[in-house]
Amino acid sequence: MGVFGDLRRLWRGVRTLARHDALIPREYAERLPPSFRMARTLTGSRKAKDADSTPGKRLALALESLGPAYIKLGQVLATRPDIVGGDVAGSLVSLQDRLPPFPTDVARKVVTEALGMPLENLFSSFSEPVAAASIAQVHLAQTTEDPPQRVAVKVLRPEVRDEFARDLRAFALAARIAERFSREARRLRLKAVVETLARSVALELDLRMEAAAASELAERTRADPDFRIPAVDWKRTQDSVLTTEWVDGTPIRDRAALIAAGFDPAEIARIVIRSFLTQALRDGFFHADMHPGNLFVDADGRVVAVDFGIMGRLDPDMRRFMAETLAGFLARDYRRVADVHYEYGFVPAYHPVDTFAQALRAVGEPVFGRRARDVSMGRLLQQLFDTTRRFDMRAQPQLILLQKTMMVVEGVARGLDPDFDIWDASRPVIEDWMIGHVGPEARLRDAAEGMTALGKLAQSLPQLLRNAENVSQMLAEGGIRIHPDSARAIALAQAARTRHVRVAVWIMVAALGAIAASLF
Repeated sequence: MGVFGDLRRLWRGVRTLARHDALIPREYAERLPPSFRMARTLTGSRKAKDADSTPGKRLALALESLGPAYIKLGQVLATRPDIVGGDVAGSLVSLQDRLPPFPTDVARKVVTEALGMPLENLFSSFSEPVAAASIAQVHLAQTTEDPPQRVAVKVLRPEVRDEFARDLRAFALAARIAERFSREARRLRLKAVVETLARSVALELDLRMEAAAASELAERTRADPDFRIPAVDWKRTQDSVLTTEWVDGTPIRDRAALIAAGFDPAEIARIVIRSFLTQALRDGFFHADMHPGNLFVDADGRVVAVDFGIMGRLDPDMRRFMAETLAGFLARDYRRVADVHYEYGFVPAYHPVDTFAQALRAVGEPVFGRRARDVSMGRLLQQLFDTTRRFDMRAQPQLILLQKTMMVVEGVARGLDPDFDIWDASRPVIEDWMIGHVGPEARLRDAAEGMTALGKLAQSLPQLLRNAENVSQMLAEGGIRIHPDSARAIALAQAARTRHVRVAVWIMVAALGAIAASLF
């Protein structure tokens, strides 16, 4: 289908967004130029059925109706408030990843083909779907071993890879067009957003990667007494099928059932918050989809998490930055929080540090003295990132995913205990991490690692000097020499790239005109 097919798919998305009043929302129309108001009319924008709905909620509903790729796009945009705004990003956090199940007979066929043997050789029973989402659905099954084991079998939707490929190709075309003609689109790096989405989807569409994530998280949290990950059955896992132990537990969303089973909802809330922060700060690897449907409480009172398609990672520098930032807010030391941003190079030096600290005080002070139920760490982080953008800090995807997950986890905790004190529950995890990584012992360890690095540098110094000498000699003789074949290849590639860009733009303009003419 090529470019024309991609444009038709984009037009379908545009019309669906317009019908939900989510493309150019009525709330913004009066502030936009006349050309935008005309575009709103031409695309078929209409007043939303729910007069009290927000643009973010309408966008979430529209993306849900458009299918799997758009749902995943919404999840990525939830981590980019710099593109869609904080309020819209907050609405997209709760985007519902639900679709009707596909037939069990089809699921059985997928399992047979993926695992390379008849389903009856692997499972003595295989239920109807118990849960269905945009990428896969889950069945309860029983293995053929003696004794048999109850397992959850996650089966990829048929044709989902082709469906994603078509939509992602259309998204990439839209991003290229936008960056070609819009400076703001280039600043927001829309092509990079689509590339991030494509990488995320590629991982989610291979269920072996989800199995590996579950295995890694289980390994990292094995010694944690209050948190557990179901074991992966690797024998029954392939790219289109993931099998794990079945979780017998009380859904964390059912507060009444937890109380009836003898569990204290406030204690469960503490476990959820501390488990998440421990994963993020201690391990740098956290479950990034901890909504209530993915959390259970087993008979021993342990929180059990399922569904590992979305995971977050924080490198050591980001973990230190996050811990020091949160610790600074806990201590109301805004100058320290400001200094941390400058030390990591997140805020350009041309902004006065005292002015930035003053802006941080405006974020932090309203938190103190308020009731615990009115204080949100996730919203504090969102306000922090909004403030730092005003001081030219570029979006840090690692931190925004952390903030998004923090808001979801807070929602879980508040659902269990409306008066839950997020800061009180978080303080021990943050302080323990700071002692281990910023205290005297940590400084000695860093010094030792620094000496090791200096030793390695000393070993490589002769080669570095020889390289520098060679470059200096080449510069003295008139410049760095490039082989003629290499120079020719670079020139041809650049010419081809420029020509292809020109041709693609003219094709896009012609195609848009043809489609518009056919629709109106």
